[in-house]
Amino acid sequence: MNDKVIFRIITAISIFVFAVVLILQSRVISLFPAGSEIPSWVFFLPRLNAIINATCSILLVASLIQIRSRNIKTHKILNIITFVLSSLFLVSYIIFHATGIQTTYGGAGVVRYIYYFILITHIILAAVVLPLVLLSFYSGLRMNVARHRRLVRWSFPVWLYVTVTGVLVYLMISPYYTF
Repeated sequence: MNDKVIFRIITAISIFVFAVVLILQSRVISLFPAGSEIPSWVFFLPRLNAIINATCSILLVASLIQIRSRNIKTHKILNIITFVLSSLFLVSYIIFHATGIQTTYGGAGVVRYIYYFILITHIILAAVVLPLVLLSFYSGLRMNVARHRRLVRWSFPVWLYVTVTGVLVYLMISPYYTF
């Protein structure tokens, strides 16, 4: 496949994932029909997502350390593991939000503004990071080092920010869960 085809596939995947998340947030579709009981394991998913995000944050930093040490093989392995974990996070996130469970942040004062700033930037950058990561992976796996470096200048800090703020959002909102 040539670069144009890969770019179109990455664009399609990114748009599809963004659309699914928007639809779930709007509560148009629910994985569990109204009146049905939500399985108990679903209530563990927010914590699982925070654990996955924390793990991804650590792996991303470890990957950076490895590439700076010129350990390309370990760098690739860490990034593949991080990508797989982030993909599992996405599936878990979609399942949880498809239940229709809603939680509102109950904090007040300055902390409320901080929470919403973190949440809004997290959401926006989470939408942006997927195509950046996919393009970075593609160029890295093809050993197009110059392109990979250009992309990673953006994708790495954004991906790290999204994983770290994902944990912060969980820690800040979890006291307000009603389940």
